[in-house]
Amino acid sequence: MARETTGAPAGQDPAVPPLPDPAALGYEQARDELVTIVARLESGAGTLEESLALWERGEALAARCQEWLDGARARLTAARGTGTTEEDE
Repeated sequence: MARETTGAPAGQDPAVPPLPDPAALGYEQARDELVTIVARLESGAGTLEESLALWERGEALAARCQEWLDGARARLTAARGTGTTEEDE
């Protein structure tokens, strides 16, 4: 009988589904996953390699959250019909 493949990348546990691309996540999803990652890193559990992978994922999620926040700011500015002023900074 042929062995079924899961499509999991090398080194990843096939029982764990792959994580979604941060670019595909909404703000709340990215923020919630980032909070979980920070808690795991702060706990100190896991190997150095696992911690590095979490850090990299966290960086990508933080960047995605910032994209959402920047987009929201731009939409609010456009809705007000004004450009940024020194008072807004």
